[in-house]
Amino acid sequence: MSLESEEMSVVDHLTELRKRIIYVLIVFVAGLVVGLFCAKPIYNYLIHADLAEGFVLHAFSFWDGIGMYMKISMAVSLVATVPFIVYQLWAFISPGLRQAERSAALRYVPYVFILFLLGMAFAYYIVFPMALSFTISITRSMGLEETYGIAQYFSFMFSLVLPLALLFELPLLVMFLTKLRILNPLRLRKIRRYAYFVLVFIAVVITPPDFISDFLVTIPLLVLYEFSVLLSAFVFRKQLAADMAREAAYVRKEDS
Repeated sequence: MSLESEEMSVVDHLTELRKRIIYVLIVFVAGLVVGLFCAKPIYNYLIHADLAEGFVLHAFSFWDGIGMYMKISMAVSLVATVPFIVYQLWAFISPGLRQAERSAALRYVPYVFILFLLGMAFAYYIVFPMALSFTISITRSMGLEETYGIAQYFSFMFSLVLPLALLFELPLLVMFLTKLRILNPLRLRKIRRYAYFVLVFIAVVITPPDFISDFLVTIPLLVLYEFSVLLSAFVFRKQLAADMAREAAYVRKEDS
């Protein structure tokens, strides 16, 4: 292959990547618009839920209301955009994959959406209430007068919910990389201690600066990692069985 053709190939790849990024941006912006229309009912649900009862939310800035609407619309947009990003990534790399790998990767796309929603539900209904109750109890035990801003309330919520929802994609990512034979359960068990360190570091970085939030996020991440190892072992065993079947068929063919 000539240097010119290689350069054209690189240019073609960059053009294709730019096109995929533009598609993602269009879907993200469209999701923001839809999210703005959905923001009011979602906001009404969030502030009237049991989590928000017991204290009054205040606005300390003219932009607090707008900022809250934008946070909600961004969350709505991410729900639609994350699986679309995965699909565009698949479309970009699929020409370099074998047919079996393309089919396997495409089957994972719907589960990206499901796991993202499960992560959001887990974070909102389990992790967030526990973290909120802990911080409020500490505040009240110190005899402090509670004055909560709406911007702080939603920032605290989304700093827990959105990162944890994204991290719920870990099992799916591990299954996909195992399917491509990049990872396997033996390798995952070998790097367990390093993976734990990275997950704890991520939990500390993405959560508010208090121990209980770090703990409530770290434990699910470690459980997700171990669950990912089990899924990787399941995929790996199927791969070994398929390899043995192909080898046996080849030997029978050679003997006949």
